[in-house]
Amino acid sequence: MKTLLLMRHAKSSWSDSSLSDFERPLNERGRRAAPFMGELIVREGLLPDHVVSSPSKRTKETVELVVIASEYTGDICFDSRIFEATVGELMEVLVDLPDTAERALVVGHNPASEQIVQTLTGAMEAMPTAALAVIDLKVDSWANIAPGSGELKRFFRPRDEARRVHGVDEGK
Repeated sequence: MKTLLLMRHAKSSWSDSSLSDFERPLNERGRRAAPFMGELIVREGLLPDHVVSSPSKRTKETVELVVIASEYTGDICFDSRIFEATVGELMEVLVDLPDTAERALVVGHNPASEQIVQTLTGAMEAMPTAALAVIDLKVDSWANIAPGSGELKRFFRPRDEARRVHGVDEGK
């Protein structure tokens, strides 16, 4: 069995209208939520053994903060197919994951993140920024991923988790 940790990038800034969508950085809320989610990954025993991310500025920053907070020491790959991916393109990224990885973290964007959760599990979950879906896949090889081959085991929203853990509203 393989486990997919699917995360949407943390909250990005829209303050500089001269930047392209690809170049938008995280805002202050995103810079708080990303390491919080990295800590959650450790607390929940979900440390990945492979990380792949969109190369956009906000996803790179998200991954950097998650990695620091979780003390992940493995490889990080940036795959241009994830930025503006369709669900089919995101499936191609997933089937290309190395079989040496039992648990992979993929950091990307909406709407593909929400759509891939539904495609793999049938569950319809809104993916707010920095949300994390934990999907158990009934496959021994990433190459065998297919629609319906997964089960949504856990779903974490930063705002809900901050309230639960600290009594704080991370969404504000």
